[in-house]
Amino acid sequence: MRSKTDMLRELEAMLHEVFEARARGAEHTRIVRTHGYIDGFMKAMLDAGTVTRQELLEIVARQRGLVYGPATREVEIDEVETAAA
Repeated sequence: MRSKTDMLRELEAMLHEVFEARARGAEHTRIVRTHGYIDGFMKAMLDAGTVTRQELLEIVARQRGLVYGPATREVEIDEVETAAA
């Protein structure tokens, strides 16, 4: 069994790779497949109690920021849930 640190490093690498691929204009099917793998990986970590939702959000935001630059503004979770309704 791998450690939490190892799993988080792998997740960060996968996220960075998919954000880079999207920025380069990679093939859509490859990006979608990779997103599915990442989603499953994150769900397994959540289900196992290895990470919290907040930890995952921070990792995704950090990796996205490394590729696309900083966000234009911070959005609270309540705002997102309200907008989705």
